[in-house]
Amino acid sequence: MLERLIPSIFEWLSNVVINSAYAEGAAAAAPAQNPLFSFLPFIVVFFIFYFLMIRPQKKRMQEEQSMLNALAKGDEVFTKSGLLGTIAGLSDKIVTLEVDAGVKLKVLRGHIAGKSTKVLEDEPSKTKKEADKKAK
Repeated sequence: MLERLIPSIFEWLSNVVINSAYAEGAAAAAPAQNPLFSFLPFIVVFFIFYFLMIRPQKKRMQEEQSMLNALAKGDEVFTKSGLLGTIAGLSDKIVTLEVDAGVKLKVLRGHIAGKSTKVLEDEPSKTKKEADKKAK
């Protein structure tokens, strides 16, 4: 039985090797594809990421850096943690905020989120609240 099996295995292997050799020859006869076309999808994805993610983030970082460089004493600012205050002192890395009369806090300059002129305009004034109470 083993004597009949061995020739059939050799026959099968020779058919597989010969068929694969013909397949390789047919593939080699086809014209070679430009390598640029194989990398084209990766290039397109990179440009999509650049214009949708990297470029806008870089622009935001530049705007934030220019805002931090333009800070001056007396500006009303808010921090990334939500504190509102007036700048009482500045150094290269530290900003001293006056959050209430006589209460000063030191925060890192990078933690300033922006100027709070718009935030304070949205807040109703105390005099308006008091006037509403008196009218009732």
